[in-house]
Amino acid sequence: MTSVSSGKAGEERAARFLQAAGYRILERNYFMRGGEIDIIASDGNTLVFAEVKTRSYQAFGGPLMAVTPAKQKRISQTALRYVQEKGLKFDSIRFDVLCVLPEGIEHIKNAFFPPRTTL
Repeated sequence: MTSVSSGKAGEERAARFLQAAGYRILERNYFMRGGEIDIIASDGNTLVFAEVKTRSYQAFGGPLMAVTPAKQKRISQTALRYVQEKGLKFDSIRFDVLCVLPEGIEHIKNAFFPPRTTL
């Protein structure tokens, strides 16, 4: 399995995981010039921007370590543009990371907060 196909399979697993937990998936692979968000969902009155990292093992700190400050900034900027474009109203916004590993999925809520310069 290539890394692209394993990444897509991981995103599919993550979306099913969130749906089973009661989330409503609003968008998948939302792309704007300069950034992409893997999954956008609602968790009650919270808008969730989720980055999915799929790995076959937990080397080098696991998938969470791959969400670098630069990646966080791109996700945050894309999220801001998404909210502005869609005109959505939610009580809060959250940035989560879903770590998809062979043994299961680790859902890290509030995995990061947007840089002050973003919002």
